[in-house]
Amino acid sequence: MIEINNESAIAIDETVLLRLTERNLAELNVSADADVAIVLVDEGAMEALHVQWMDEPGPTDVLSFPMDELRPGTLDRPTPAGLLGDIVLCPQVAETQAVTAKHDLIDELILLTTHGLLHLLGFDHAEPEDEKEMFGLQRELIAGFAADERSRGR
Repeated sequence: MIEINNESAIAIDETVLLRLTERNLAELNVSADADVAIVLVDEGAMEALHVQWMDEPGPTDVLSFPMDELRPGTLDRPTPAGLLGDIVLCPQVAETQAVTAKHDLIDELILLTTHGLLHLLGFDHAEPEDEKEMFGLQRELIAGFAADERSRGR
């Protein structure tokens, strides 16, 4: 189950994030019964979380809070149902990044949601090899979603 809760002051098309997360979970062979929550918060709430959990000042774009330490499955052995965790997004920070990157806010949120989901599934980018793997997979997932959205006429 995917739960999306927008607590920020910015209106977001939550159905896009829902389709993205459903597709990414399927691509990564994670059970459709795995629970993931996506919460969109304002800068103040994100800054509080950033300080509390990362001991870093200021708001950030995305934080991930894994729960059951689930990992991607395979076609033969999909990841079982469980509590995947929470992805917390800050649309205000994402909006600033989107302007810098010269794309829409929803495109930035697609990137950040995918990034956060990969962190929930145990991917990291602290080491160069891990970064290469994670960001490569992130690009593949986003490109696949974009292709699906184009075929839907979006």
